[in-house]
Amino acid sequence: MTILVRIPQPLRGLTGDLATVDGSGSTLRECITNLETEFPGISERILEEDGELRRFVNVYIDGEDVRFEQGMDTPIDDNSEISIVPAVAGGSQ
Repeated sequence: MTILVRIPQPLRGLTGDLATVDGSGSTLRECITNLETEFPGISERILEEDGELRRFVNVYIDGEDVRFEQGMDTPIDDNSEISIVPAVAGGSQ
């Protein structure tokens, strides 16, 4: 199974500065568990202690927000693309 995972700039220090990495797993939960094995520390940056996504981290699988799918149990198909996107807030007028 080939899964492309897009890594945001704030997490690239954990991936050796790679913007994309190969992922594996049949669900988002499995994929993140596998990423943690290869890139220690990545899961604690995107997951709460209960294993769910931090509220300021958005994850998309093939352009679909997993919060509107099955969350961490969202299935991943072969050739899927996962985007990890930290929420952006603030600014002034």
